[in-house]
Amino acid sequence: MHHHLIWRKSSRSVDEGDCVEVVDLGDEHHAVRDSKNPTGPVLMVTTAQWSVFTASVRAGEFD
Repeated sequence: MHHHLIWRKSSRSVDEGDCVEVVDLGDEHHAVRDSKNPTGPVLMVTTAQWSVFTASVRAGEFD
């Protein structure tokens, strides 16, 4: 995986470590990982898929 990438997590995440981190790969893809296991599996999604997901979260579809 790209070790030089800067992963970010939600500003709403808490210090307990129960969150995901995301990085924009710049090639129409995003990578998502578990913040508790940064060397573990990574989920790759397209930028379009990430946009649909984040819009759904903002709309409260997962509440």
